[in-house]
Amino acid sequence: MAFVTIDKYIHLIPAVKHLPSHYLWSSYDAEADVLYVNFKKRVPRSEDPDVSGHADNSELTDDDVIIFYEQGKVIGLTILNASQCFPES
Repeated sequence: MAFVTIDKYIHLIPAVKHLPSHYLWSSYDAEADVLYVNFKKRVPRSEDPDVSGHADNSELTDDDVIIFYEQGKVIGLTILNASQCFPES
């Protein structure tokens, strides 16, 4: 079995504990250098309009982060130029 360093992943635990939701989905688009983070699973509105996971508002911060809201709660982030925010160590 190959040796795997998990230190970087272990450091995620405190951050996940303080998220708006304890659920987290993410994906990174290397070509666009964009990190997508979702705190709520998207459900078709027809199935349950109260838990759709569709943003009804968003804002772009000065740090090139788009924050998505649903009924005033943060449900996701899109981090533009992600590699500049989180340089390799």
